[in-house]
Amino acid sequence: MRCYIAAGGRSPARMSKNDNATAGEKPALPGQPGLAEAGTVSLEGLHGTVAVPHHEAGFWQQWRAFVGPAILVSVGYMDPGNWGTDLAAGAQFKYGLLWVVALASVMAIFMQILSARLGVVTGKDLAQCCRDWYPRWTRWPNWLFCELAIAACDLAEVLGSAVALNLMFHIPLLWAVVITGLDVLLLLALQRFGVRLIEAVVLVLVATISACYFIEIFVLPQIQPNFLEMGHALLTPGLRQAGMIYVAIGIIGATVMPHNLYLHSALVQSRRLQKDEASIRSAIRFNTIDSITALTVAFFVNAAILVLAALVFYGKTSVTVAGGAVVAFSADSDWIRIAHLTLAPLLGTAAASTLFVVALLASGQSSTITGTLAGQVVMEGFMHWRIQPWLRRLITRSLAIIPAVLVIGIRGDSSVNDLLTLSQVVLALQLPFAMLPLLQFTSSRRRMGVWKSGWLLLIAGWTSALLITGMDLWGLPDSLKAGWQAIMGR
Repeated sequence: MRCYIAAGGRSPARMSKNDNATAGEKPALPGQPGLAEAGTVSLEGLHGTVAVPHHEAGFWQQWRAFVGPAILVSVGYMDPGNWGTDLAAGAQFKYGLLWVVALASVMAIFMQILSARLGVVTGKDLAQCCRDWYPRWTRWPNWLFCELAIAACDLAEVLGSAVALNLMFHIPLLWAVVITGLDVLLLLALQRFGVRLIEAVVLVLVATISACYFIEIFVLPQIQPNFLEMGHALLTPGLRQAGMIYVAIGIIGATVMPHNLYLHSALVQSRRLQKDEASIRSAIRFNTIDSITALTVAFFVNAAILVLAALVFYGKTSVTVAGGAVVAFSADSDWIRIAHLTLAPLLGTAAASTLFVVALLASGQSSTITGTLAGQVVMEGFMHWRIQPWLRRLITRSLAIIPAVLVIGIRGDSSVNDLLTLSQVVLALQLPFAMLPLLQFTSSRRRMGVWKSGWLLLIAGWTSALLITGMDLWGLPDSLKAGWQAIMGR
């Protein structure tokens, strides 16, 4: 069923065959969908700021120009929310949910490929497409759902950054949460220097985290995971134990993030793209490579966090760290706050703690940048509202800080990991509202012309959407129960 917005008060029946969904939009030619109107681009300060070589240039020259948007998006797949859900999964179920991390990563790759494809071909981001191609009444609910997802994601960044400040400077957690509101200054400083610097900062963060976990798993003799057991867990999926479904949904929500689908379709337009057939084909190709590479790295990082949590915590009531100190824990432990123990074999307790909190703080701050950019995309795309980035950041951060302060004030410091998992469940429940429009648009020849999704992307995309939606509905009762417990305490 096709949906239209009645431009200028006209009904769909009165629109001529050359009219597109909105007034002023260029009519779509065969194989060349309409471009976004001038003056309606999202992330205006970053749009079209990176030059790309001619499509006949060499592979590496083109790759250097296109690489970046997926790296920037990928930091959202390694944010404190992922750390919290991966740590909880490994500590409670060993390798039992490793298959969920792998499945969620594969689904994320397909979804981000489709998101980048939509932005390259149409010249619009997903929010603009929803505004232009769905009925007018859908704008407000779609925008509010997106804002809810961004606030939930930002809650994870708040908590991750606050835990890092708490561990590093011994600031009370409640005050550390409040201090995170000042990170708007970092965002403003980075945005002044353009998208390439932001991408470079994220790349350094990803490389640092990846190197630490690679060394622990593959180099250090103290860490010897059972790869056969890990392989068996990957090949025999199941949700056999109580509580698995809730954590599994949290992992999916932390991995396939709804606001990243909006953000990626806008970030690819930071490249100064040409709209001839060969240039579009080249842009799709290199953005696909960018997405697969960046999110594969994100999968290995998430898998490493889960595996190391399983090795350090699963089936144990305490662990002896360097110096002979004994740290006790239980199923109710706040894993995100003792997770620096997973780095203990590499650098010793003190150094491991320092490295962990620095990485966690950097992860939270980098994810903060992408969350703010995503907030700009959905606000400008759905509502055509433009506000200063610092004001946008304060609004988003306030929506995250208020519930964090309330829950920590009621329950104390022990609520952090529960809140992290809860935030990811909210993201998972929001996912269908982002995935289904993306799949509808990229499957439409009218919208995408000859660049509509092929059968592989169609099957993979729709299967992912149906599976995620089914898991959401299946786990909804447990999710609501666990969410209430996270807020009020057990």
